[in-house]
Amino acid sequence: MPAGSLRAHLLRVLLPPIAALLGLGALIAYYPSVEPATEAYDQSLVDIGIALGSHIRASGSGFRLELPHAVEQVLRADRYDTVYYRVGGPDGQAIAGDLDLPAPPDNGPGLHFYDAKYKDRTVRAMSMPAQCGSATCSVVVAETTVKRTRMAREILLSSVLPEVLVALATLVLVWFGVKRGLAPLARLSEEIKERSPVDLHALDARRAPEETRPLIDALNGLLEQLAATHRNQQRFLANAAHQLRTPLAGLQAHTELALSLPMPDACRTQVEQVHEATIRTARLANQLLALARAEPGGHTVAPSHVDLKAMVEGVADEWVHRALQRDLDLDLGFDLAPASAHGDEFLLREVLANLLHNAIEYSPRGARITVRTGVRHGKPCLEVEDEGPGIPAAERERVLDRFYRVPGTPGTGSGLGLAIVREIASGHGASVVIADGADGRGCRVAITFPAWTA
Repeated sequence: MPAGSLRAHLLRVLLPPIAALLGLGALIAYYPSVEPATEAYDQSLVDIGIALGSHIRASGSGFRLELPHAVEQVLRADRYDTVYYRVGGPDGQAIAGDLDLPAPPDNGPGLHFYDAKYKDRTVRAMSMPAQCGSATCSVVVAETTVKRTRMAREILLSSVLPEVLVALATLVLVWFGVKRGLAPLARLSEEIKERSPVDLHALDARRAPEETRPLIDALNGLLEQLAATHRNQQRFLANAAHQLRTPLAGLQAHTELALSLPMPDACRTQVEQVHEATIRTARLANQLLALARAEPGGHTVAPSHVDLKAMVEGVADEWVHRALQRDLDLDLGFDLAPASAHGDEFLLREVLANLLHNAIEYSPRGARITVRTGVRHGKPCLEVEDEGPGIPAAERERVLDRFYRVPGTPGTGSGLGLAIVREIASGHGASVVIADGADGRGCRVAITFPAWTA
């Protein structure tokens, strides 16, 4: 079967045989009904012929039809059709009636029924012998086919119309039956569509029909393999980050100790470069570890009530100190209003850390950094705004991708900070919006959480 709609395929398979059976049933009902009615109309022609034959009289050497006018009117009277007749003598010569009425194709003795054309109209005719004294005359009676056609149409309607209604009802029943039968597949499709790329738990096959269970079992096997691969990747990322942090911390401590001792200027320059590279590498390891924790399954702490204002206040001293080292104004940049979100405070602190690190890293000396919390349009939000170079509108979606940096951006960042922010926000059902800062200067990153009440 070519690829396409399974429903359409089932309808193509089921409906033609059903339609053929219904059509055959209509024909079987039609013809047995038409034949008796046709025989009854033919018998009425025979009755007229017998009545006409009883009025043939011999006169000397000839024959005549002694038919009163009133009787002829009765014989010709019909509600729908016109009746014609012709009486012929033993020699076949017409002696009364419609003299040009066509004779039967077969002029042999006996009763004959036939169809003919008379006066540009189709007629049903009957020819029969009639005793006229010691001789045998002939009588031909014909009538138009109006009532026969009408009768056939009525029988057709009375037999076919119910079949058509049955066919339509069958079509509807088959349509909804197929739709209902395919409903488990539709539900399975919707369940898979609603999943996130990292939701790899097995599908529930208990309520599925027997025919779909092999498919579900195969999907569950594939999901289990993908989940195992994902777990191994997460484990490797977390282990690598952990293994790197300890030696990097020791290397950073040794370079700081070395820089505190007297040494030639040339050596000091080299040690300072090693010290800066160590700090960058340590941050990258921390970001990788944070990314591993941000992804579903990477962190086991259950979400709970998080007071965003209290969370920012708890880390304020640490980041104010870092900002002062860069001659930045963060001490007066806290615009905090009560706001609560449902989430993981450990991960949300990581979001704030990445946003503040970027703001401090890229803001010029003397600039101001502002952190805001509050409720907007009934939803809690967290914002960090700086007066740095900003992010072009065309790049604001791409900077949320992993390891992407805007071309020409100064510094030695890895392009993971905003990716971590989006990953954690997505896990909390929150949205991340990057916009210009106040008066079109700098950058403002706003995270809006779903409305939540305790």
